[in-house]
Amino acid sequence: MARVLFINGGSEGHINPTIGVVQELIARGEEVVYFCVEAFRERMEKTGATVRTFDDQKFIKAFISGGRNYLLERINGLLLTADVVIPTVLEQIRGEHFDYIIHDSMFGCGHQLAQILKLPAISSCTSFAQTKASFDQMLEPFYTKVPAEITKPIIDTYHSLTARVKEKYDVEIHSPYEVFCNPAPLTIVYTPREFQPDGEAFDPSYKFVGPSIASRAASENFDLSTIKGKHPIYISLGTVFNQAIDFYKLCFEALGDTDHTIVMSVGKRTQISDLGEIPDNFIVKNYVPQTDVLQYTALFITHGGMNSANEGLYYGVPLIVIPQSADQPIIAGQVANLGAGMTLQMQSLTAPQLREAVAHVLSRSTFKQAAAELKESFRSSGGFRQAVDEIIEFSRQHRR
Repeated sequence: MARVLFINGGSEGHINPTIGVVQELIARGEEVVYFCVEAFRERMEKTGATVRTFDDQKFIKAFISGGRNYLLERINGLLLTADVVIPTVLEQIRGEHFDYIIHDSMFGCGHQLAQILKLPAISSCTSFAQTKASFDQMLEPFYTKVPAEITKPIIDTYHSLTARVKEKYDVEIHSPYEVFCNPAPLTIVYTPREFQPDGEAFDPSYKFVGPSIASRAASENFDLSTIKGKHPIYISLGTVFNQAIDFYKLCFEALGDTDHTIVMSVGKRTQISDLGEIPDNFIVKNYVPQTDVLQYTALFITHGGMNSANEGLYYGVPLIVIPQSADQPIIAGQVANLGAGMTLQMQSLTAPQLREAVAHVLSRSTFKQAAAELKESFRSSGGFRQAVDEIIEFSRQHRR
């Protein structure tokens, strides 16, 4: 039995894919100590892991203080979180032994902690993976096209922060890529290589295991019998940027009083009473058991978060993607490029456009066929069991 230190961030999209991985690690005899924010303590304790937390408000405050306008500012924000995460983790594991570390690819100072603790490291990548070359290409316009009076103080801040990390924690940071992507000798990517942009560019240290879909607690307020055999349209904007009353009302206008059964999840922070009169063909809930509903769904209208896109395609459901932020436009582009759906823009979206898009996707078998083909690659990639196979093999090779 090995002891595993797992460092993660504080959002559903980064936590949920790891649930099955942690359950499977524990089932195979590993002991897992899992760091996250308090909101996910109960969820992760149910896996059998020992859960420890760091202050999410301090983390967010530090991250945002780096700036939001340019990628290097976000990298500076991540560097500023080092003083929140690293001392907290080191204090709570003092005197303990670990055999290896698994860390999120985007948050939690994982690359730095692996160096401090001198542990074999595995990166848990819940978004699309990035090579250093593709990341540098993404960062290049900041250096070449943004005026020097803007870039210089941001670059100076980056250098002073990396120097501070070196001085305080004896960690060398060689590039912004190390801060933003937390590379490791093994990277577990929760999507198939076929869905990954430029999938052939990644060396064998990247293991594309497909979606990690584990059983979740059933929702007591959703009766699946109401949608069986009805091939519903499912609408959800995920768990973060889902306070979109105008969009939900637009869906009523576009699809209300049609022959379609519509299931719409509006998130826990939206009051359903604020939506006004709900059309008879709509089932509106604050929370929907997404992976259960998708098994009966004909079309998924989604923001295009990686979890949602993965889960929709895992069940062979065509998508209409309305990206909101982060990597969602890239995910939307992949869905469209592979023929499994189409993308719309929230800012200019009208009810007639949405109605037309729904009719277009549902009436053309090519979308369903492409989604079905992707379903095969998503399922054959192995999911959380394949992820743990790779992790266990890596840990054996690096056992101290």
